Amino acid sequence: MRHFFGLLLGVVVAAALLLGGGWASQEAVRGAAQSVDPAKDTRMLIALGVMAVVGLLLGLVLVGRVSPLATFVPSMALLAWTVVYVLDVSRAASLVPTGPSVQAELLQAGRGMLTLLSTGVYGLLGVALFLPVLMPSRWARPEPDEEQEEEYEESFGF
Repeated sequence: MRHFFGLLLGVVVAAALLLGGGWASQEAVRGAAQSVDPAKDTRMLIALGVMAVVGLLLGLVLVGRVSPLATFVPSMALLAWTVVYVLDVSRAASLVPTGPSVQAELLQAGRGMLTLLSTGVYGLLGVALFLPVLMPSRWARPEPDEEQEEEYEESFGF
């Protein structure tokens, strides 16, 4: 059951990194290009907040005692997309949501995803998210506390 919830958490982390991180990075690039003061522009403040939340989620998944699937799913998505980008740039760019029927915020997130992909940030994050998968202690079930075992034995008269 722990790994099932880790799988679901991995999907959430991947979506947050791709959509949230993409939108926030594109908004930050827009603000930097236009020399926008973040204190006076609410969209910039929201983008900085989204970056902070995505960073917090990423940090909690990396150091927390959760299933390694929570880091494996987004790492494979990011690394696979980076490999596709290295092999065929146009195919990797075709995976980004574009077109007239796409909502403006999702289109902006897609442009941010391309920016993060082309600069190598997704490859970097993919490797960082893959490292906890290699630790055997992450796959093992957490050991119960010794105090809980003693209470269990005492409750049945052993």
